[in-house]
Amino acid sequence: MKVIYLTTELIIGFFLLFIIVKFVGKKIINQITPFTFIAAIVLGELLGNALYDHEIGVFYIIYSMALWGGLLFLVEYLGQKYLAFRGIFEGKPSVLIKNGIVDREELKKNRMNINQLQSLLRQSETFSIREVAFCYLESNGSISILKKTKYQKTTQEDFNMPIKSVYVPVTLIRDGEVLWDELIDLGFNESWLKKQLKSQGISDNKDIFVAEWLEDDGLFIQTY
Repeated sequence: MKVIYLTTELIIGFFLLFIIVKFVGKKIINQITPFTFIAAIVLGELLGNALYDHEIGVFYIIYSMALWGGLLFLVEYLGQKYLAFRGIFEGKPSVLIKNGIVDREELKKNRMNINQLQSLLRQSETFSIREVAFCYLESNGSISILKKTKYQKTTQEDFNMPIKSVYVPVTLIRDGEVLWDELIDLGFNESWLKKQLKSQGISDNKDIFVAEWLEDDGLFIQTY
């Protein structure tokens, strides 16, 4: 008897979940915003808990999922109709890099540090901050990047230019602290670093937010 009851609940839950996802839209699958991320988790929890709680009947499964689906649809509808409402529930992208400069205030607002930004850039096949003209942190936590013209992919292929060796940029200074291990691995020393900083008018590494070395492009520095 319990197997028949569970089978009935599973079938009803399956089709309700299918209908809600179709009805609300694909955003809940991709979890485009923090709201849709939470909504998807709660929807799964509602169904899962209802199925395996013997005190909850089929009616309560239908009611809870229908109510949650209705609320999701209402939020989506209001977001489409009213711009202010959309901004509250979906949020706005944050500009982390603007005109090639990392915006430290935006990093702080989004509770991020330079390490996390660099990690996100690498995941987007961008291995150096110097390549980026604009970087947006989207509402779902992903980043969108517009590269500087000289680093866009089309240049060499379009003009049949000879292929150059590829080098990985190395961070030498981060948040004012010199990464000595990285510096030594490159075969450089403190006097070399001081000379490089002096050539760019910088006397103290504490003034540097981030500094990267790239073999064929030299030292890229952004100060505080």
